[in-house]
Amino acid sequence: MKGYIFKRVGFMIVTLFVIVTATFFLMQLIPGTPFTNPEKLTEKQLVILNAKYGLDQPVAIQYLKYIGNLLQGDLGYSFQYEGRTVFSMIGDRIGPSAFIGLQALIFGSIIGLLLGIFSALKHNSVYDYLSVTIAVLGMSIPSFVFAALLQYYVGVKLEWLPVALWEGYSSTILPSFALSVTVIATVARFIRSEMLEVLGQDYVTTARAKGLSEWTVIVKHVTRNALIPVVTMLGPLAVSIMTGTLVIEKIFSVPGLGEQFTLSILVLDYSVIMGITLFYSGLFILVVFLVDILYGLLDPRIDYKGAEQS
Repeated sequence: MKGYIFKRVGFMIVTLFVIVTATFFLMQLIPGTPFTNPEKLTEKQLVILNAKYGLDQPVAIQYLKYIGNLLQGDLGYSFQYEGRTVFSMIGDRIGPSAFIGLQALIFGSIIGLLLGIFSALKHNSVYDYLSVTIAVLGMSIPSFVFAALLQYYVGVKLEWLPVALWEGYSSTILPSFALSVTVIATVARFIRSEMLEVLGQDYVTTARAKGLSEWTVIVKHVTRNALIPVVTMLGPLAVSIMTGTLVIEKIFSVPGLGEQFTLSILVLDYSVIMGITLFYSGLFILVVFLVDILYGLLDPRIDYKGAEQS
């Protein structure tokens, strides 16, 4: 296990390095400047600003300096917010994003599990077809479409919840529900297919032949084994929810990391773009790693020795 962990950590570091490098050079290809209203600045002022932020140096030198600062834990300063570090901006913004993302994941997982289990138990029935239809719609329709519908009908027409104000817990319900639709559809689809496969296994037939109650068979033998593959899917899904808040936060005016990332791209705030990209990438890689470890703990049949030797 230790050898496998060290090997994975090495791959994680290499992956982050590739992501940072690709993002840095791709960002240099974007036309424009990170300075507000550059057309109103004189040529001398632009020279001073470029020198201040090191943008007058060759791209290779800028890259080496950024990597050097990154190795020291320095993500740099924002171009648009004078004196603000990227670390402080991420720290200020991560709270709302994490809250609505976690809430969406919990709500979507519970509803998706119930929907998928019920669909599998009522296979080829009206309830099964309805569940499959909901899953297909949830996977096909973008979350921002659901967000707009919720905002119009629930917020504007019915006036049940705030539409675009961040003023307490009630403001988190609509964006969380809009994000959870994809989670519901994904979890329901996965758990349905896994349960249908497990229901046909010999050990399920044996458990029923032993006289175990149907509830015991479903909970201890079917659902437990069907959940193992779902765990591997929930990790990356959790991070994709956070990145999915980019548009949702803009629609509902959530002061989160996604909104800040969008604003930074619009004004070409290089340091913030790089910092948030690195944060999302690192979080995604870490979650995938933890899910792999958890998957091995849930399923004792998995042997890491082969992975260590390969």
